[in-house]
Amino acid sequence: MRIGIYGGTFNPIHNGHVALAEAFLKQAKLDEVWFVVSPQNPFKINVKLLDDHLRLKMVQEVLKDKHRLIASDYEFHLPKPSYTWDTLQSLSKDFPRHQFTLLIGGDNWKAFDKWYHYEDILANYQIAVYPRIGDGIEENVLPKNVRLLKTELINISSTEIRNRVKANEPITGMVPAVIEKQVREAYKALSG
Repeated sequence: MRIGIYGGTFNPIHNGHVALAEAFLKQAKLDEVWFVVSPQNPFKINVKLLDDHLRLKMVQEVLKDKHRLIASDYEFHLPKPSYTWDTLQSLSKDFPRHQFTLLIGGDNWKAFDKWYHYEDILANYQIAVYPRIGDGIEENVLPKNVRLLKTELINISSTEIRNRVKANEPITGMVPAVIEKQVREAYKALSG
């Protein structure tokens, strides 16, 4: 099977994550996209996270009716912080029949040379990059195994959602309705 790996803290998952995963599924011709919930992103050490299992539960709730989009706690069982190279190596060992394609944002692509074992990731895996406003990534200079996703730019961020909850502003339409109340309560409790 061709599996897309969409790693992140999903702090919280939002409508942009889901729309992007659906575009990734189609454009990269994947069988499934796995939302690999990260217990700790090495680049976000100082970000306050909701409990790992609560974030996973919200991702599961959002994806329960989404065919071929799968919530995964795979990184919960790996050493922290979660390095993408270690995750990909472990996945390849545990699922030798699968081909894995990594999904990253344009901001991450611009800093990719700072990633742990980035050259090994480039040498061994396909990568799909979703551009963000102002990334300025030129498709014609990307390595042959790296492709840009052609998607509408989605102007939603988990940071903005957390800030809006803190300021008691609406988040309707930013997060799936099925978890909106839970997101509000969880982030109010975290900041309170």
